[in-house]
Amino acid sequence: MNENSKKIKNFTDLIAWQEAQKLILRIYKITKNFPREERYSLTDQIRRAAISVTSNIAEGFSRNSYKEKIYFYSIAQGSLTELQNQLILSKDLGYLSNSDFDEIFAHSVSTHKLINGLIKGARKISLA
Repeated sequence: MNENSKKIKNFTDLIAWQEAQKLILRIYKITKNFPREERYSLTDQIRRAAISVTSNIAEGFSRNSYKEKIYFYSIAQGSLTELQNQLILSKDLGYLSNSDFDEIFAHSVSTHKLINGLIKGARKISLA
């Protein structure tokens, strides 16, 4: 059995969750450098949105019905889109360098595609 065909037993086995988790760690690292006055506003909002992505993937994974799985995976996708908006604002305010922004934004786009795959997979199974 190769690595790609491993049985998924836990939400942490999902590549979408793994990539979103890497994104959170990067978000925490870069937001440490945000201005102090943003600590209880933009910094917290960005971190909460990032955490919401993995939390909703985890919750969706544990649901028994595919309708519920799709619901929580869709919320994760919405939180990721919210995070993307906040990253754009952070760059425009000068809190993020262009290179940091480009790296993180690209990671968020690839993670978005992975979550979209979870949604499509759950839809396909629910219609079968």
